[in-house]
This record gives sequence, C-alpha cells and structure tokens, in this order.
Amino acid sequence: MKLHDLLQHLHLLVPYQGTDPEITSIENDNRKVQKGSLFICIKGYTVDGHDYAESAVNNGAAAVLAERALALSVPVIIVKDATRAMAVLADAFYNHPTKKLHLIGITGTNGKTTTSHLIEKIFSDVNRSTGLIGTMYTKIGSQKIETKNTTPESLILQKGFQQMLDAGVDTAIMEVSSHALHLGRVHGCDYDIAVFTNLTQDHLDYHKTMDDYRHAKSLLFSQLGNSFDVNKPKFAILNADDSASEMYRKSTAAHVVTYGIDNEADFHARNIKMTSAGTSFEIVLKEKSYPINIQLIGKFSVYNVLASIAAAFVSNISMEVIIESIESVKGVDGRFELVNAGQEFTVIVDYAHTPDSLENVLKTIRSFAKKRVFVIVGCGGDRDKTKRPLMAEIACRYGTDPIFTSDNPRSEDPIAILGDMENGATGENYITIPDRKEAIVNAINQAAEGDVILIAGKGHETYQIIGSNVYDFDDRVVAREAIEER
Repeated sequence: MKLHDLLQHLHLLVPYQGTDPEITSIENDNRKVQKGSLFICIKGYTVDGHDYAESAVNNGAAAVLAERALALSVPVIIVKDATRAMAVLADAFYNHPTKKLHLIGITGTNGKTTTSHLIEKIFSDVNRSTGLIGTMYTKIGSQKIETKNTTPESLILQKGFQQMLDAGVDTAIMEVSSHALHLGRVHGCDYDIAVFTNLTQDHLDYHKTMDDYRHAKSLLFSQLGNSFDVNKPKFAILNADDSASEMYRKSTAAHVVTYGIDNEADFHARNIKMTSAGTSFEIVLKEKSYPINIQLIGKFSVYNVLASIAAAFVSNISMEVIIESIESVKGVDGRFELVNAGQEFTVIVDYAHTPDSLENVLKTIRSFAKKRVFVIVGCGGDRDKTKRPLMAEIACRYGTDPIFTSDNPRSEDPIAILGDMENGATGENYITIPDRKEAIVNAINQAAEGDVILIAGKGHETYQIIGSNVYDFDDRVVAREAIEER
C-alpha cells in the first residue's frame, strides 16, 4: 500500500505532501522493521519509540510516524496521538479484518477466560472455524501463539485478525481488558457481541478508583456503535445480578440481552444443585425450561455458562446444540483444575487473584469440603495493594489453614507484600511461608483423607516473576511432584 493511500485514513488535520513510498508493513518495534516498513513511535511507560526512530530507518523503514519532529532521511508524519493513529492505520493496512469476522468481546473482572473458551467450544462444535485471543494464548484455527497481554495492542490485534481470515476463521472470541479499553487498543474492532461477566475490585493500581474502572469497561459497550442493521445486529450481553450492568445498558445502543440467577433475566438459571463432580440447573428462556448438567463446579461457573449460552443463542445457534456442547466441557486450564496423583485428599489449582474470585472459589469448596481447607494464596507485586488484606481476610474466613506465600512479587520485596496481607488476617490459624514451592509442599505433607487444598492466584501460569527474572513455575507440576514425593 502506498503511503499516501494509507494516510488518507487519518483526518485532514494530518497534512502530508512528501514522497509516496510503498509501505510493506507497519511496526512499532524497531527490531521488527524491514525494508518498506512504516515505523510508529509510541511513547510507553518505560521506553519512548522516538528514541529508536533512527535505528528503524537504518533497518529499512520507508517512513516514520511520530508525535514530534525528527531529523531523518525518510518522510516523517507528525500526529498528536501516535497510539490512536496506529489503531486507525493498522485497521486500514489489514483491510478492516473485523468487518469480515463474527467478533465477540468479553469484559469483566472474573470469568473472561472461561467464558471465552466455552463460547469457542460451542462455535467449534457447530463447525465454525474459530479464533481466540486472551490471557492464556492466541489461537488461530488449531495453532496456539503465546501472548504477553490479555488484550494485545491494536497493531498486533489487527494483524492477528487478518491472519485468522487467511486461515479461514469466521468467528473470533476475545477477552477485552479494562487496560486495553482505556488505552484504545481495541479501536477499530467491529464487535458484533459484547459480553459483561462481573465487576469487582481489581487493577486499582492503574484505574485508581472503582468508578474509573467501571467506566473503562463501559467503553466496550459504547463502541458497539449507534446504528441498527437487521443483517448484522449488535448485542450487549449483561449480567442482571451485577449493578454495573445498568451503566452498561445506558452506554450502548445495541440490543440488550441479560442473564442471571438472583434477578429476572432473559436467560435465567434456577434449581441449581452442586456436587463435587459438577452442577445441574434449569435455564429458563421465553418461558421454556432447559435442563443442563455441567462438569463445572460453583455458582460462578453457572454465570459463565449463562453468558456463553446467551452469546451463542443470539448468534443463531439452537439451545439444544448449545447445551450438548456445554455439557461436554470438562474444564479450562487453571480454572478450578483438579490435580490428581492418586492422593486421598483434593488439590485444586485456580487463577483466583481478586477478593471476589477467591471468595467465590472458597464458597464452592466449603459447600462440599468435609474436613480441613488449606488455602495457599499470595498477591502480585507492583499491583493493587489495597486488595492484599482483603485476600488474606477471605482466606482466613473460609479456610481452616490459610498459608500466605509469594505470587509474582516482581520488583517488590516479597516479605513486604506478605506484611500487607497479614494486616487483613484474622485469627491465629494462618502461617506465612514466602517460598511458594515450600508453601505447597507444606500443605500437601499435612493433608489427610477428605481435606481440600486450594492453590490460588496463578492458575494456568507456568512462571514466577521475582525481581526482573522469570523462573519456570507451575503450581500444578509442583503439587503433583509433592504428592508423588510424599
């Protein structure tokens, strides 16, 4: 694509009268620049792309887009906001890929990963070719690609969507984080369905207040657009039991569909019965009842299932087919995942890293636990400090044997993080073991028949971040080895 043709997608206040080189790619990492690339200078938290513009030119960049004048041997286009411009240009360069996809976005504090995987399973089971973007990985057809962020930046997103189209994908499901919405990473994404799971305390290190956090999530629903197209309808799927849904209902012009348990909803669950093996309930839709038996445990799982069913149903998949698909799901990696190596006690690994998610998981465990409940939990460094005492209090309230330990301390002192947690601890039944492996081994060596051990916070993660180093660490592997060692 010629530079002039690409820049036409920016508004008239970005004048450019220079040469017109062929643009073969768009990059914001100078190390990835090749001959013919347009290099976009992004000013980040720790690195300023303007400092690498000359290196990009040396690597073959045909033009540079920046927020200030630069003395370079190639055309330099000046914009007020390079991040916004990058989203526009990426969408244009890859020929507006999301307009050709059935795109479903899921936002909320908890449940995004499970809900996205459930939706992906339903669509796969009706022979739709799917793509998935989220916390665990990006999936294009059958290929899985490692990702750094829950929601990648706009350039990576649009390129990924084009790769999906090239691979024959017709439906893309993605987790949409509050950070991505606030930073404009999803600008240019033409969503057909936006799903809201829930809103509880998290990320206050970034958003500062719950009002700011709530507003950031609302952007997904307002960005569904303001027009109505009978051939391509837009849907906002909202949790009727979460008070934030009222704000999101007002934020969107799309058709609103609700799901819930406690309040009236379009997709309503009733007669919920839980065991240690699964959950059964009825879904009421248009005065018709559909029984369902899922291999997932907990009230939070019912919410995730309801949200997934609603997204599939408004996509014209029949309830009978949806239920058959959902009933076959055994679980999602790191989400209430059982570690079974023949022991007489139960070991569960879960990603619960917020007060609400930890409480939900522990409430579920207490509904079937017969004896002791060990809770191994920590809090991440360089993240919301206000939730640390809350996590500890919840572990003490629901667990008989809470163990506070490290969970990606990053640049913070692990002992200081544990001190913040201890400020919320109640009673005298907790212990603190900074080394996460030692904490897991301690619980497993103490556990007896009928006990339950919850290892919370990391779920599917296979690493531990200490300082600036990333170490191999998988709760599931460590637990299994400890059981076998015992």
